[in-house]
Amino acid sequence: MNTSIVEVGPDHHLTPDVVWEVAHRPGIKVVLSPHAKKKIIASRKVVERIVEKRKVVYGVTTGFGSFKDKFIEKDHVKELQRNLIRSHSSGVGELLSKEMVRAAMLVRLNSLTQGYSGVRFEFLEFLAALISKDIIPLVPSQGSVGSSGDLAPLSHIGLVMMGEGEVWYKGRKMKTTVALKKARLTPPGFLEKEGLAFNNGTSVMTGIAALTLHKAEQLIEIADMGTALTLEAVCGVTNAFDSHVQAVRPHPGQAIVAKNVKKYISGSKLVNSMKGRVQDSYSLRCSPQVHGAIRDAVTYVHSVVECELNSVTDNPLIFTNPDHAVSGGNFHGEPIAIAMDTLGIALAELADISERRTAKLIDPSMNAGLPIFLIDEKKGGLHNGLMIPQYVAASLVSENKVLAHPASVDSIPTSVNQEDHVSMGTIAARKAWKIIENTENVLAIEYMNAAQAIDFRDVKKLGRGTKKTHAIIRKYVKHIENDRILAKDIQVMRDNVFEKVISLIG
Repeated sequence: MNTSIVEVGPDHHLTPDVVWEVAHRPGIKVVLSPHAKKKIIASRKVVERIVEKRKVVYGVTTGFGSFKDKFIEKDHVKELQRNLIRSHSSGVGELLSKEMVRAAMLVRLNSLTQGYSGVRFEFLEFLAALISKDIIPLVPSQGSVGSSGDLAPLSHIGLVMMGEGEVWYKGRKMKTTVALKKARLTPPGFLEKEGLAFNNGTSVMTGIAALTLHKAEQLIEIADMGTALTLEAVCGVTNAFDSHVQAVRPHPGQAIVAKNVKKYISGSKLVNSMKGRVQDSYSLRCSPQVHGAIRDAVTYVHSVVECELNSVTDNPLIFTNPDHAVSGGNFHGEPIAIAMDTLGIALAELADISERRTAKLIDPSMNAGLPIFLIDEKKGGLHNGLMIPQYVAASLVSENKVLAHPASVDSIPTSVNQEDHVSMGTIAARKAWKIIENTENVLAIEYMNAAQAIDFRDVKKLGRGTKKTHAIIRKYVKHIENDRILAKDIQVMRDNVFEKVISLIG
């Protein structure tokens, strides 16, 4: 995405890639489309008529949750919204990253611009300005049960809409009032319905989900190349990647993985070079089946996340022609909760099988004649080589197994049983992000081991794709002649090499 302006509204379609770009490029300007303006204004007029006629509408002229039957007089409906945001700003724990908050803000903006939430146009213009000027609220990561939406974290973002709370601005943490004054912005505050419209939605879990999904779609490509590198390093057998094998078990992802690996090793003189070897261990031979199942899971997750990005998730929903407000349950995060739990499980498996390939590379009983721990035999003992990175990978894989326990199977009733089933979707999204970070490090370790192993072979015999990838690795991470601090190499592999490999794969 090369644009410097992102337009949102019902005539535009938000994607995970756009969310990623906006989250990571503070210079992008976010604006509302003209079509959005018409629908927003029409929806707002319905709310104003509801208040004027003293109609009983949940959250507009009544209290919230178990206070649903408390009618609020016209003189207090604005105070009602302000109190909602303040009381719900009760999050705890470490702060969400700036990127996660920017993503959540964009997702919330897009939902409210669809024209079914009854908020003012200028209210949403202010939210767009916050994103464009990179004024990022400080949002605690814990406290959402995933319905009614992300009440606590969205309320912390909502504080800024009335000039309260704290923000990041120009690299510094400061009070919102100071940042808004520097940016020459005036907070719109909350009028009727707007507090509830703002915090009653799935935008935090969905924002995190979009970022996690974007990274996952990159890592599945990285993993296929990692498999090809390891296959070359151990002079593996390619029969398992034959298209005929995939054709009789036609899962889409499986065929893609087999095709990718064959493409990357095309022209190799290392694979199939060990006479008498019939087949490889499962971490190589079954990589199309394992990576393929993971790819298919990611495809499912993508469909859910993209749908949610373009959904209206607050309550009640405001409809025009004729005027009416409908209390529903679009704030419930179950679609994202199940999708993120699925993604977490899938990515944990991606790390699991990668660690097994790393273990194979350092084991002289499995690596086709390579030295133990991939350090020159004359130096082994005095130098440890790649002994410990496999320990690190094993640790991360074990941690992933704990994190992969699904959050969505749990529910604790809230609001004295009015909200008696909740999704825990934000917990699922945060766990999936942590699994992503762990998996990225596990794959970096496999790349480091595979490149080191290949150095003991004839690099000229590599396939077309693996040769280019090996060259990229060696541009940033040198061969390990003697023991050195390897944490830096893992970080460079993750932060520099992977980006170049993604560009190579295209």
